[in-house]
Amino acid sequence: MAFRAAHFINRELSWLEFNQRVLEEALDATNPLLERLKFFCIVSSNLDEFFEVRVAGLKQQIESDVAERSTDGLRPSETFRAIVERVRRMVEEQYAAWREALLPALARNGIRILDFPALAQADIASLEEYYRTQVRPVLTPLAIDPAHPFPQLLNKSLNLIVRLEMARHREVLKHMAIVQIPRILPRLVKLPRPPGQREYVSLGRLIGHYLGDLFPGTNIHGYWPFRLTRNSELYIDEEETANLLKAVEDELHKRRRGDAVRLEVDHECPPFIRETLLKTLHLTEDDLYCLDGPLDPGRLMMLYDEDSPPELRDPAFVPPIAKALKDKPDLFAAIRQRDLLLHHPYESFNTVLSFLEQAARDPDVLAIKQTLYRTGGDSRVIGALESAARNGKQVTAVVELRARFDEANNILWARQLEEAGVHVVYGLVGYKIHAKACLVVRREGYQIRRYVHLSSGNYNPTTARLYTDIGLFTSRTDFGEDVTNLFNLLTGICQFQGMRKLLVAPFELHEGILQLIQREAESARRGLPARIIAKMNSLAEREVIQALYRASQAGVRVELIVRGICCLRPGVEGLSENITVRSIVDRFLEHSRIYYFENACQPRVFVSSADWLPRNFFGRIEIAFPIEDGVLRERLISELLAVPLADNVKTRLLQPDGSYRRAAPCPGETARRSQFEFIDLAQAEPSQRLADGKPRHLQMQLAPSPFAQDTFKAT
Repeated sequence: MAFRAAHFINRELSWLEFNQRVLEEALDATNPLLERLKFFCIVSSNLDEFFEVRVAGLKQQIESDVAERSTDGLRPSETFRAIVERVRRMVEEQYAAWREALLPALARNGIRILDFPALAQADIASLEEYYRTQVRPVLTPLAIDPAHPFPQLLNKSLNLIVRLEMARHREVLKHMAIVQIPRILPRLVKLPRPPGQREYVSLGRLIGHYLGDLFPGTNIHGYWPFRLTRNSELYIDEEETANLLKAVEDELHKRRRGDAVRLEVDHECPPFIRETLLKTLHLTEDDLYCLDGPLDPGRLMMLYDEDSPPELRDPAFVPPIAKALKDKPDLFAAIRQRDLLLHHPYESFNTVLSFLEQAARDPDVLAIKQTLYRTGGDSRVIGALESAARNGKQVTAVVELRARFDEANNILWARQLEEAGVHVVYGLVGYKIHAKACLVVRREGYQIRRYVHLSSGNYNPTTARLYTDIGLFTSRTDFGEDVTNLFNLLTGICQFQGMRKLLVAPFELHEGILQLIQREAESARRGLPARIIAKMNSLAEREVIQALYRASQAGVRVELIVRGICCLRPGVEGLSENITVRSIVDRFLEHSRIYYFENACQPRVFVSSADWLPRNFFGRIEIAFPIEDGVLRERLISELLAVPLADNVKTRLLQPDGSYRRAAPCPGETARRSQFEFIDLAQAEPSQRLADGKPRHLQMQLAPSPFAQDTFKAT
């Protein structure tokens, strides 16, 4: 069968549908109020990154007259037009939710954002003191006139554009000026209130109220907030760069002043000022978004972060230590005994930190090698590596400087590690290092044993509490040899020689996945059991999608759990009627990647750092590692895959037209919320996990239907 453009969903529009699912969580009145606020903020931060990277890239293609169509057949200009229309609808819905639902609900719960007319004199006096002592010293009023050209505003900065008049020589002169809202200060100023009552004034309103102080001798005719989004992609020619660290640092400074791609203004901003801003920034009406609400919702997260009544949040959850490690303080002994699987955030990431810290202290450990992609602000991983180096161990850190929007953190940590004596390298020219691997080499008597940790997620203690990920500890010889060769590839000069167990991109992962899919198709044609289950963040690689279509046509049952982008159309007669696609958006960010292949009743199961995107297959160093311990493999199948496949509360079902429909329990069916079930499983005592002599999770049946409408009632 020849595949046509109509068989694929546009990548950018698919991502926007994911952000719509995030917005639905903000709209969902069954979620606690502050959790709804959190999702409201995430929608905006997601859109920021979308414009900074994806829309910026599209605009560059349009400007360079690139005529190449995307997989779904759209030209860049057509994709951009569709994005504008979709984003406008999304933003209108988002801000209507703020005005009509979230803001009133916050007020009912004692959380209010006030304006000056509603303030008592004591509040005004307190705010004036705050303004004089904390705000005014860091403000810089910027005039716009022939002597003062339009300032170079920073990416995502919030600004006020001010219209004012000043009398001079019997003539009234009209002026405009800009005041940037300081990023260093909280966006909401908290008013003194008794416990249980939280009231604020926005920093923009506070500055606006005192503009006369910044422009003495003038008449202020109005001020309006606006916000600018710029192209934030880094452009580095590694082959022409002698010092990658310095090159990335230089590009970070340029990023803050890249080409403008979006202008957000207050809805009350007069048309002539909007036009002036658009003209100055070389933007068009398509790039303009007029908002009736906060222009920088991400800064409202301070409302979420402050102390609040527990009923306004999801129930508190502290991840326990994995039951397999209970009362086993010696991690090396536990790993020698058998492979260990960790499911974050339901099982504590402290085990990974303890592994590194034990390795740093252990006199028998000779070397530690570690990849670092998104390290975050927590220093325990870095501290363990520094401690190991000070203790005389050979320590190597492969730091990916170009982890998008974490570049500054990674530069900081790279320099700190080098100062501590860690050997820091930046991987292979032309490829981001996205693989998650740690290797510990230990002397045990007269032999050397290698301990390996592999993961689908980052070595980041902060995100490990928020993202779902899977980690594997093993001391299997083949895994140790493969990971040793991987680090030699990243730090030395050699040709890729293949691996015993791992599939490594960009060398063999793509071809390996295609072969595994093809094997299932062949099994189906021969009448053997054939099934594929794959969980990932995104699916957009054309050849893999085509292989899945062919597998479906051969009779393979394909069940995909894809959180974000999915360019495959499921349920199309003659093309993909045996394929279902689910997306789960809930309390934690679904981030784990698991690939299951039935393999004629001898299942092969992989965990990976890679989504099924072109960049992961061809532009990054990625790994997929098999789960070879039978008990762990059964846990992955019967728990980590079966539970999300049974979710009928937070699951959305992708339809053939590219839309998503929310699942709901059928009449008489039990509601199943997968993330809450995982929390219950993590907290349950071993005896509570047993029923009829078998682990409770093994009794969970995989969804029996080949297509979504038969599995769930869609709402």
